[in-house]
Amino acid sequence: MTSALRSHVTVTVNLTSALRSTVRGTPCRVYASDMKLRIACADAACYPDVTVSCDERDRRTELFIAHPLLIVEVLSPSTAAWDRGRKFDLYRQIDALREYGLVDPEARSVDVFRRDTEGRWVLYPFRDDETVELASLDCTLPMAVIYEDVDFAADDDAAGR
Repeated sequence: MTSALRSHVTVTVNLTSALRSTVRGTPCRVYASDMKLRIACADAACYPDVTVSCDERDRRTELFIAHPLLIVEVLSPSTAAWDRGRKFDLYRQIDALREYGLVDPEARSVDVFRRDTEGRWVLYPFRDDETVELASLDCTLPMAVIYEDVDFAADDDAAGR
């Protein structure tokens, strides 16, 4: 994997920090991209950008989690298709997963896929200055928090756009 752009790293840190504040004092834990996610039913593993687990079983393992409630991927040009396609297919096999978020660091855009009561995944798109709702954690995150300190022009220059 190539180095991430500043906006990708900044958005990931912002999400991790905001979600950590949200779950403080609860059994839930927020994990950054170094924590392995084991998908046992698919004999696969991934390293999501941000993962939240409220499952006690995940607090008893040191090297991986397997029962996330929420997964968020911050998109990059080289991984966006994978994150939206095959990786999401793998994640949908996790029984505990209730929401999957895709954050575009190049635009104020967050897509949240939420599992409904029939087990179908429903898209909830958030754009511009809308507030992102994460029902799995009963919280909302303003776009201003998610994109705090993101300099869109600087990353466009760095990427040669």
